[in-house]
Amino acid sequence: MGAAKLGVLNIAIAQINSQRSRLIMNPEPILQVSQLWKRVNSPDGLLELLKGVDLSIGSGESVAVVGASGSGKSTLLGLLAGLDTPSEGRVEIDGISLFDLDEDGRARLRGEKVGFVFQAFQLLPNFTALENVMLPLELAGRGDARRVAQEVLRRVGLEQRQHHYPKQLSGGEQQRVAVARAFAPRPKVLFADEPTGNLDQQTGSRVIDLLFQLNEDEGSTLVLVTHDTALARRCQRTLALVDGRVVASV
Repeated sequence: MGAAKLGVLNIAIAQINSQRSRLIMNPEPILQVSQLWKRVNSPDGLLELLKGVDLSIGSGESVAVVGASGSGKSTLLGLLAGLDTPSEGRVEIDGISLFDLDEDGRARLRGEKVGFVFQAFQLLPNFTALENVMLPLELAGRGDARRVAQEVLRRVGLEQRQHHYPKQLSGGEQQRVAVARAFAPRPKVLFADEPTGNLDQQTGSRVIDLLFQLNEDEGSTLVLVTHDTALARRCQRTLALVDGRVVASV
């Protein structure tokens, strides 16, 4: 990236940062990343999707990850959540080294400490809204899964829709079910990948309000990928990715 473009990017991020209403008080790290690389083979040769990413995110922080398409945002988010494995590097969640665990161990860690909201909702089509939200609780062996799921659906305004299947719900309602499912186990870290990408502006705004409200209520850490500068402004910090590298963190 040229110096002029990098300068413009830094100015834009500084402007976002200047509009934030809360100060970051150096919270204790919940997520630490060291020299994270991701390489994949392609017909054109080896591609480096991430190039030595280092970062630290504090407990209770809200962080936006921004950058152009192809900059590595979604790749980074998937690695932070343990949904993919890196070529090199280390990720710690709440002091536990994610990739020192086997696949089953990472799945258990995600169930205990991580929530994920996908752009495409990823609801199970043959499960009702209630059953989708109950699923991670039941997998964790919670005996109160139904009660907790019903309470979270009430909080997201879907108490009257809990027995509907995804195809019977609007896009905004499906994303609210996805948000409820992510928050139901009370994760320490919530990841969201373009959570409003498939929604109209008004519906997307309501979903984002809900994300931040639940995040504040639960005291969890929020890390989201977005192209939306207005959404990034609502976060306490912004990480800018360019060509697989973090070029700014403010």
